[in-house]
Amino acid sequence: MKKLTKRDVFNILNDRFKEGFVKLSQIPKPESLKDMQKASKRIVEAMRKGEKIAVVGDYDVDGVVSTALMKEFFASIDYPVSITIPNRFSDGYGLNPTVLDRLDADLIVTVDNGISAHEAAQLCKERGVDLIITDHHTPGETLPEAYAIVNPKQRSCSFAYEEICGAQVAWFLIGQLKHDLGVTLDMKRFLDLLAIAIIADVMPLRHINRSLVQAGLQMFERSERPSIAFLRGALKKQHFKSDDLAFGVAPLLNSAGRMADASIALDFLHAKNHFEASVYYARLLALNTQRKAEERRVFEESLRFVDDAPAIVSVGEDWNEGVVGIVASRLADRFARPAVVLTRSEKGYYKGSGRSVGDVDLYGLLDQSKEHLLGFGGHKKAAGLSVEKDRLGLFKETFAQAAMKVPKEHFIDEKGVLGELDFTQVDWELIDIIDRFAPYGESNPMPKFAALNVEVLEHRRVGEHQDHLLLTLRQHGRLFKAIQFRSEATIEKDHIDILYYPVKNHFNNSTSIQLYINKIL
Repeated sequence: MKKLTKRDVFNILNDRFKEGFVKLSQIPKPESLKDMQKASKRIVEAMRKGEKIAVVGDYDVDGVVSTALMKEFFASIDYPVSITIPNRFSDGYGLNPTVLDRLDADLIVTVDNGISAHEAAQLCKERGVDLIITDHHTPGETLPEAYAIVNPKQRSCSFAYEEICGAQVAWFLIGQLKHDLGVTLDMKRFLDLLAIAIIADVMPLRHINRSLVQAGLQMFERSERPSIAFLRGALKKQHFKSDDLAFGVAPLLNSAGRMADASIALDFLHAKNHFEASVYYARLLALNTQRKAEERRVFEESLRFVDDAPAIVSVGEDWNEGVVGIVASRLADRFARPAVVLTRSEKGYYKGSGRSVGDVDLYGLLDQSKEHLLGFGGHKKAAGLSVEKDRLGLFKETFAQAAMKVPKEHFIDEKGVLGELDFTQVDWELIDIIDRFAPYGESNPMPKFAALNVEVLEHRRVGEHQDHLLLTLRQHGRLFKAIQFRSEATIEKDHIDILYYPVKNHFNNSTSIQLYINKIL
């Protein structure tokens, strides 16, 4: 492993952005998305005719934020629309016949879902209801028969950046509506929410995603939106990075849809004042505590399905459907293999989620196994699926066979390890270099380093479940506090090798450099 200096770190990070940094002013116009103008004109026509408009979202963070953006926009122009987020347990995913049957609308607009809603689209057509689909998930071979489909991944769409989330598509639709309606609206007002969705849905933090998240994080720190202002106080933070939203905000919002109903998260984001925000926050906090307990149970039980196959398929009878995606992610991270976690539904078939690892295309693997599936949808990193009980064995077999064909190097998830960096190089200049290329996330991973033969001066377990490891480390006379979250390590030596990255730690009105440990080697 190459030994690095601070100058080496700068050069490596600088090479990631040879194309340069995209400014907000350089973001493509909404009209470059296929069908965007057609969709916007139909919505404007519906408004001028006084037609009933329904917006249908999704129960994950991206879907909730997408719905929140649309709700806020229509409220700002004082046009009434009905807002629906399907319940994961009673409705199932996205726009489907169950959801459709309770909608009273002349025009339906989906956000962050709909690209696989063939049956619902056909029913809309039969009932004389126009359907506009806005989505970002990978389309199948055929598209639903809708009035308009806005999705950067569909064929013949000329939008410059394919990897954007559902909330971004909704944001662009709002931008087009703003233009077509001739209303005055600052599109930056939505960026505090938009940043949460981009990060939560693991979008590549390059190009426009980087600039939107960067601006969104800045807005998050000063937003007067009651929910965001409340979060700053609850999290006891004034300065936010992408990890703060990924691990501090997104799981909280996700807990509503995973454990009860996503409308609770939507209500929190649209809280009118501090008190209302505190009420919804308390509910989210309780649901998140339940989610953590259920996640631990399902993860432990799912471990017995891990074998030597290149892909993991875990199946439970009574697992909470809301946590299977998180468990799949944990399995993929621990075993460096794509993982699918399924649970029996009330209708008898099995449904669940999958997560990928490295550069393995999960959607592609599922596509090769689709003859054994009731349905599936998603993208390269994450997907949802359902399968009949008598097809479980065949699915597991073909899924593993598909994974076996993937080159081994695609499974390697280096996660930004750049080389060996001694503690002598860790100072505020290094922090400034790292901060210059933030925000970090998908496709711009946080730079991580190896430090060898590090002396352990102190170590102890911390956290509610004693699952974090706090250490005091020293190397070449330089001493740092370090922490490893969800640590399973046991320290039995005076010296260890670690993979780590340095961060600013704000505590009791003082700022210091702390090391986050990814792995103890």
